[in-house]
Amino acid sequence: MKTIGLVGGTGWISTIDYYRIINLEVNSRRGGQNTAKIVLYSVDFGEIDALHAKGDFDGVGALLTDSSKKLVSIGADCVLLCANTMHMHAERVQEAIAVPLIHIVEATAKQIHMKAMKKIGLLGTRMTMEREFYRKRLNDANIEVLVPEKEEREFIQRTINDELVKNLFLPKSKEGFLEIISRLKIQGAEGVILGCTEIPLLVKQSDTDLPVFDTTHIHSLAAVDFALSA
Repeated sequence: MKTIGLVGGTGWISTIDYYRIINLEVNSRRGGQNTAKIVLYSVDFGEIDALHAKGDFDGVGALLTDSSKKLVSIGADCVLLCANTMHMHAERVQEAIAVPLIHIVEATAKQIHMKAMKKIGLLGTRMTMEREFYRKRLNDANIEVLVPEKEEREFIQRTINDELVKNLFLPKSKEGFLEIISRLKIQGAEGVILGCTEIPLLVKQSDTDLPVFDTTHIHSLAAVDFALSA
């Protein structure tokens, strides 16, 4: 079994889910008392938030690269950045390490293709929804992306920052997310990507009839596929 390296803490709530899902899946596939081999580097998300506030994206990339190198130095055979937004630095991280970086968008695109879908709604942080790094990878995979309106994007960003990463999951906020998902469906979305690893803690498939793509779960299973591969 290969060792999975996690760059977590972005935020810590969803990092717990990565650890849980990966271990459950390894045990499901291997049985007995088998669990995953995982090394975790949990960053101080406050440092990343402060760098974002200053517009120092190069500093964020350097922090993630350093964290990934440390994981590889202690035996990680692959690296996962445990947040969708952090994948704006994925290419830089991959260039700096000699093991595969398992990309969350690539793993999600594969699942969308398996459902034979072509038009997908995207929920995430403002950067994930508005910057090219995420949508371009989906577009390159022949997937059309719909994003919410500006006020809706601001609501999603606020909810992530002020509630979800602080372990607050409020019914009113869930209602707001579900209304946005309904509007994306009316616009033609065949499914919706929960493109922030905290959103699946608030919104579940059972909450909507529109297929949801839980990026935390998808990314975790991609890591298990790699870890258990020959």
